[in-house]
Amino acid sequence: MKSKIFEFRFTVPKSAIDDMDHVNNVVYLQWVQDVAKKHWESGTNEDIRNTYVWVVLNHYIEYHSPAFENDEITLQTWIDNYRGVRSERHTKIINTTTQKVLVSAKTSWCFLHKKSLRPARIPDEIISLFV
Repeated sequence: MKSKIFEFRFTVPKSAIDDMDHVNNVVYLQWVQDVAKKHWESGTNEDIRNTYVWVVLNHYIEYHSPAFENDEITLQTWIDNYRGVRSERHTKIINTTTQKVLVSAKTSWCFLHKKSLRPARIPDEIISLFV
């Protein structure tokens, strides 16, 4: 079940630029994680965040086109499905002006109890916050 798309927009800072004068690949990966966190925080309260945490199992990322300093960027993320303790999150990084997809990513996440760091089945009340 696909969740609603969450979006976050910003301007590419100079700190994201590498020696080739475009956004560094590692920065894109950081943005993938940053927008996932923002999405989680937008749908949950402090009590939930103090009880549960997510960890990455793997990332699959495709770089389609470069971004440059001062480009306007839109990050889109959504959860495609939930199974037991896992979820699959998709992210697109888009040039806001041209609407060109710069990066697409798929990340597998594992849901944990924050105190024990043991896997936890994703409860329906958590799923319902994002669908």
